[in-house]
Amino acid sequence: MSETTSTNEHQPLNGRRAIPPNYSNDEENEVPEMEAFGLIPRGFNPRDYLRVVDIYMFKEPHEINKQEHHTDKYYNPRLIVRRGQAFQIQIDFNRPYKPESDQFWLEFLMGRYPQQNKGTYIPILVGNALKPGQWGAKIIHRENNSIRLSIMSSTSCIIGKFRLYVAVLTPYGILRTRRNSATDTYILFNPWCQLDAVYLDDEKEREEYVLNDVGVVFHGNVEDVRSRSWSYGQFEENILDACLFLMDKAELELSGRGNPIKICRVASAVINSRDDNGVIAGSWTNTYDYGVAPSAWTGSVDILLEYYSSKQPVRYGQCWVFAGVFNTFLRCLGIPARLITNYSSAHDNNANLRLDFFLDDEGKVDTRLTKDSVWNYHCWNEAWMTRPDLPVGFGGWQVVDGTPQETSDGMYRCGPASVQAIKHGHVCFQFDAPFVYAEVNGDIFYTRMEKNGTQVIENIDTTRIGQLIVTKEVGGDGMMDITEEYKFREGSDEERLALETAVMYGVKKQSAQDTTYQPQTDVDMDFQAQKAVLGNDFKVTITFRNRSRNSYTATTYISGNIVFYTGVTKKEFKKHSFSVKLEPSSSSSFDMVIRASEYMSDLLEQASFHFFVTARINETGKILAVQKAVVLEIPTLRIKTKGELVAGKETSVIVEFTNPLKQTLENVMLRLEGPGVLRTIKKQFGRIPMNSTLTWEVKFTPMRPGSRRLIASLNSDALRHVYGELNVQIQKP
Repeated sequence: MSETTSTNEHQPLNGRRAIPPNYSNDEENEVPEMEAFGLIPRGFNPRDYLRVVDIYMFKEPHEINKQEHHTDKYYNPRLIVRRGQAFQIQIDFNRPYKPESDQFWLEFLMGRYPQQNKGTYIPILVGNALKPGQWGAKIIHRENNSIRLSIMSSTSCIIGKFRLYVAVLTPYGILRTRRNSATDTYILFNPWCQLDAVYLDDEKEREEYVLNDVGVVFHGNVEDVRSRSWSYGQFEENILDACLFLMDKAELELSGRGNPIKICRVASAVINSRDDNGVIAGSWTNTYDYGVAPSAWTGSVDILLEYYSSKQPVRYGQCWVFAGVFNTFLRCLGIPARLITNYSSAHDNNANLRLDFFLDDEGKVDTRLTKDSVWNYHCWNEAWMTRPDLPVGFGGWQVVDGTPQETSDGMYRCGPASVQAIKHGHVCFQFDAPFVYAEVNGDIFYTRMEKNGTQVIENIDTTRIGQLIVTKEVGGDGMMDITEEYKFREGSDEERLALETAVMYGVKKQSAQDTTYQPQTDVDMDFQAQKAVLGNDFKVTITFRNRSRNSYTATTYISGNIVFYTGVTKKEFKKHSFSVKLEPSSSSSFDMVIRASEYMSDLLEQASFHFFVTARINETGKILAVQKAVVLEIPTLRIKTKGELVAGKETSVIVEFTNPLKQTLENVMLRLEGPGVLRTIKKQFGRIPMNSTLTWEVKFTPMRPGSRRLIASLNSDALRHVYGELNVQIQKP
């Protein structure tokens, strides 16, 4: 128990605070077994008094505490309960307890410097009745030398691991039980309790947002929504301790750990490694030396356990990895949480609700000047809580984002920002609402730079950003469209009012009136791409509609770029100009074939393209512009099981993959995991020649019955983002 030296070196006492800061849930203080009131007479024998022989915590998954507190799924031998709800323990004494003469109480302690006013030292006297939402204990059963207690915890109690002592009063001092880690008690948030800040009133939603340990990540782009499974694994062994360690790492005072707002804010910083050596190092470079490619992870467990043991950032993550791990953290502590995908997400560097794409004289995008980018999609999280720090009406879902994009109060973090406040434009309310508002509401400006430096706005696209915002549906794997929770319908009066409110509260927005902008209104241009499979040729079509009575000629320029899913260009692989004649009151279409040989050598892992098409109407000098993201179809892994699946009995699963590319895949790595079924297994395969099939058989023993999911990923030099999944039903033995 003597972990006394480390903090003293780390944090010398100063004249400002009586005791050092209390950041660590793991550190302990010495608690005396005999606390004397003064001189002890020579004849005193502690054995003459009431003495605790044993404490029974009812902590097995099938026993009353874990069943009633919905904590029976945690692979953890200690007692885990939720705050604001009664739990039971049994104390065996050396003789029958006599209430008239014996006096004992319980003590819950946390950290190195337990203090009653900080909520880290909690003495509990035994009374006659329990009050809702307040600490207390009462005897519910007495038999021989044993008593059974019902203990109520406070609804604002700190979240974490408490040490339990039983103290007995004698005339000469207090006798305490020995330090015994088997009686340690974890206390978590309680979405089932009406007085808890994270109370959620719908049982199906609680099962989804707190107890479901598998989720779905939506990716791809707005015209082509893709999904893949993610294993949250919040109940797996050591994950709860790893999540508590994150709060120690973030140096959140123990006394602040009952507040979900504080916990979310510090966690959004510690999930990424920027500026605090947090959990995951982000990388958007397509080279992932000395680490794991973001697309290869199948869940959060490996990442959290690696960080918990090494204390060093785990390489590498991108937005869905940050969001997946953050979701595990929130659900593990009992805060209802869900993973959100925003399609066409604006990363607006100066938060002016305007993304500038600069064009040169010929109408091509000037990559030197263009700093803003549109992400095909961006993932963040929502956490459910009341917001007593904001006016009434802004509780409920809050945006929190662990992906490092911009700093907030000097650190890379984002949120919690009220979804309701974002929808209504009330972006003055903390934290980071203007940034999230811009992610879902920006306008795209196409601006041409004249030789003399003036800017001419050629085109404004007001509908592309934040077109679709989704999450996994409750109780199923389908997609739930929640766009309307973030914004009113495009063009409605309410939408305009929300925008005016946001501008009033300091969101910068330049209106089109400030600049010269006269678009060409009588010609429309549209761009469509055929559904395409990775490694194949595909066709794109540009269509013009001339609604005027004039003949026009248009000089058209198409640029095809290989991009990261963040919209940042890696390489222009196709450029083509042609001139078209637009007859009055008619439409004309032009096809172009994109060949696999043009794009395969530079393709990035999410197989994303970005096409810019610009056309100058020669007669008027006006420019039409359109941009579109195209994501190729990536082949999937096939998973099947052999024989029947029974808990505790060995069985095997087979993963298959056929290489569809016209090249050999090198450095192939497969991963397979399933929460509650099997821990992650990895296997390296040297190469898979074109058109050949790889088969991998894994033997495993499922641990518990019920409906479970297996998730697999394949990663190689030329091909990434390959997934497969299988729902399995594991029978009782």
